Parts: sequence; structure tokens; C-alpha cells
Amino acid sequence: MPQLATQSEIESFLDRNPNWSRNESALTSEFTAPSFLAAIDFVNAVAVIAEELDHHPDIDIRWNKVSFALSTHSAGGITSLDFELATAIDVAASKIVGG
Repeated sequence: MPQLATQSEIESFLDRNPNWSRNESALTSEFTAPSFLAAIDFVNAVAVIAEELDHHPDIDIRWNKVSFALSTHSAGGITSLDFELATAIDVAASKIVGG
């Protein structure tokens, strides 16, 4: 099981990744797609990544807005797995929703 990230590691990640913020024990972000279908394509791309990493985000879809909450539940908070998934989500967003 991955270790919980330190406050310093979390702050460093957030400084380098402005799309993300911290909400208690999770990293959160919201993306706006150009359409509902693009939002679904984005979620499907993230689903493939999440399966590859065996680390699954909480996802909320509201028309063209997609929100993610990342937390390693087995560790009780944010770990390196969440940083890795957040970075991969940003890459997918840049290809599908334009960042």
C-alpha cells in the first residue's frame, strides 16, 4: 500500500499543477469539455487510465463539466498514486477537452 503524501509533497504537487486543489483528503479538479459527448469521451479515456493504474477516481459528470476527486482510500488520503493519476488526467484533458 502506498504511503500517505506529506503536506509538503501535496503543496509541491499543487504548486506545479494549477488545475488541481485539495479538498480535505482528496485532490480535486473540474474540467469543461466543448460538449456532452466530448465530456463522455474524456471520462472514457480516464477510465482506461484508471484501470491501467488500478486506481479509480470519483467522477461527477454534469453536462459538459467533469469533476474528479482522487484519494487512496486504502491509505486514508492522498498518495503518489493520486499524483500519478492527476497528471495522467491532465494529459487526457489536453487531448480531449483542451486542458
